[in-house]
Amino acid sequence: MTAVRTQVSIEFFPPKDELGEEKLWSALAQLSDISPDFVSVTYGAGGSTRDRTLRITSEITARTGIATVAHLTCVGATRAELRTILEQYQSAGISRVLALRGDPPSGPRGEWISTPEGLNHAHELVHLAASMGFEVGVAVFPDGHPASKSKDEDIETLKRKVDNGASFAISQFFFDVQSWQRLMMEVDRAQIKVRLIPGIMPVTNVKQLIRFAELSGTEIPHSIRQRFEAVADDSTAVARLGVEVATALCQELLDIGVGALHFFTLNSSPATREVVANLGIHS
Repeated sequence: MTAVRTQVSIEFFPPKDELGEEKLWSALAQLSDISPDFVSVTYGAGGSTRDRTLRITSEITARTGIATVAHLTCVGATRAELRTILEQYQSAGISRVLALRGDPPSGPRGEWISTPEGLNHAHELVHLAASMGFEVGVAVFPDGHPASKSKDEDIETLKRKVDNGASFAISQFFFDVQSWQRLMMEVDRAQIKVRLIPGIMPVTNVKQLIRFAELSGTEIPHSIRQRFEAVADDSTAVARLGVEVATALCQELLDIGVGALHFFTLNSSPATREVVANLGIHS
C-alpha cells in the first residue's frame, strides 16, 4: 500500500493490578515506534478507577513525553470534585481531556442517576474543562448512541458539546465506512466545526466484540459477523481476521481523506502494530 502521513492515537484502560500495569507499559513501549499523536487513558465506570487513571496518565507523559488525553466522566462526582480532578491533571502537565457523561451503573441504556451538586450532561463537563484552559474532546457515535432516540438527537448533542468548547471528537468503533461518511455529512450539514477522529478496534475476541457492540450500539455487518463467528474458536485466526478487517476499514477511511486514526488497543499492541504496518502509516 502507498505510504501516507496520518496521525495515529492509541487508547489504553487503567490496569487493575501490577501484572496489568506491566502489560500496559510493555504494550506502550512496543507502540512507541509509531509515534502516536497522543495516548488516551479511559475512566472506569462510576469513577472507580479515578486515582489509577490520574497516576497512569501522569506517568505516561513523564516516562515517554507522549501527549496524553485523560478521560473524565460526570458519574458519581460533584462539580467541585471534577474541578479538583482537572486541577490535578493540569499539575501533571496534561492539557487535553476527553469529556464524557459516562454510563449509569445499569449500563448505557439505563436511567441516568444524578449526583447531588454534580453534572448531568457531557456539555456541562466540556464547559467546565474548557473554562479551565483544557483542549477538550468528546465522543461521537457513527452508528448512533445506544440511548439516543435518533441520529438527529446525536447531532444536536454533539453541537451542544462543541458550542461549549469541544474542539475534537473521537468516535465509537464501527465497521462500515458508510457510517462514517454519513456522520461527516450530518456534521457538515449542521455546520458543526469540530475535528472528527474515527475509532478503530482490531478484533481479537469474538465474545468480547459482541458484548462491546451491544453496549456501544455499534452495528456489526452480517458478513463481518459471519466471518468472525466462523473462526471464533481459533484465537489466532480471530486475531488475523481482526487485523484484516481493521486494515481494510482504515484504508477505506484514508482513501476518502481521513487524516487521523484512533486505535482501541485493549492494552495489547500486536494487532494495532500490524494494522499500522499494513497501511504504511507515518504518524
